[in-house]
Amino acid sequence: MQIMDFIKYLQISMLEYLPPLNDHNLPYPDTIHPIVVHFVIAMVLFAVLCDAIAYFTSNSKLYEVSWWNLFFATISIFIAIIFGQIEAGLAEPYGSVEPTLNLHTIIGWSLSGIIAAITGWRYILRIRDPKTLPISFLVVGVLLTGIVLFQVYLGDLLVWVYGLHTVPVVEALREAGLK
Repeated sequence: MQIMDFIKYLQISMLEYLPPLNDHNLPYPDTIHPIVVHFVIAMVLFAVLCDAIAYFTSNSKLYEVSWWNLFFATISIFIAIIFGQIEAGLAEPYGSVEPTLNLHTIIGWSLSGIIAAITGWRYILRIRDPKTLPISFLVVGVLLTGIVLFQVYLGDLLVWVYGLHTVPVVEALREAGLK
């Protein structure tokens, strides 16, 4: 658990420099992580879809669309992670939410590396021949889709089941003296 201890240390260090917190327990009006991460999700899933359609229809222009979606998803995921770490630190999760939040954090960081590696591989394939993709790349795209969808499920649990950064949960934790 040394990685999680280091991440918690970084989160605590960042908290010292933030302004007062609002009723969502945030220094800004509402959560930013979900906004940015939805762009990442959409771009990754759309890239995989474009690759599949291009592969089966021989429409090589869709490979270009896919490439740019993957490229911008790679940049955007790091922005999503930065806000995710800040907001996770501000959530001060209660006991039952911690395993889900920790798994969501680990998979999020892993996805940043996975997406960056896939984008690097895609760049090499694009340089070699921008009009084709090997079936192995499509298979990896399907696996990536599965990981992304599992990560979405975990994020949904954090908001809709555990209520992180929702006003009623923040108020309840403050009233209970847990914050």
